[in-house]
Amino acid sequence: MLQTFHWFAGEGFDLIVEDLLAMPREPVVVEGFRLLPRLVAPLSAAGRRVWLLPTPQFRRNAFAARGSLWQIAGRTSNPELALANLLERDRLFTEQLRTEADARGLPAVDVDDGVTTEELMTRVRQALQTSPPD
Repeated sequence: MLQTFHWFAGEGFDLIVEDLLAMPREPVVVEGFRLLPRLVAPLSAAGRRVWLLPTPQFRRNAFAARGSLWQIAGRTSNPELALANLLERDRLFTEQLRTEADARGLPAVDVDDGVTTEELMTRVRQALQTSPPD
C-alpha cells in the first residue's frame, strides 16, 4: 500500500507550489501528506520548515475523534483488517518522512497524545531555531 500511495510519489505537489506562489508574501502554514521533505527542502529557507510526525496512536485517536476511523475501512469485507492496513501504511509513511528529513538534516517533531498545544508549539519553535542553514 505504501509503494502505491500516490501522495508518496509527489503527485499533486506542483499544484501546491502554484498555489503558494500565487499567495501574498506573508507567513503561511502549509500541511499535508504531499509535503515531502525531498520536495519542500529546495523551496524554503532553513528555519521556515518543520515536519510534525504523528505517532501511530495519535493518528488512530485523531481519526476516532473526527469520527472517520471506520469511514474507509467500514466499506470493506473485513473492516478490522482494512483499518489495520491503513494505519500500518500511515505508520510506514511517517517513518519514510522521518528518514527523508533526517537524511537532509531537516527538523521533525514527534506528536503524540500526551503533548499539549503549548508543548507542541515550544517544540516547533525550538526545531525551527536549531534548523541548520541550507
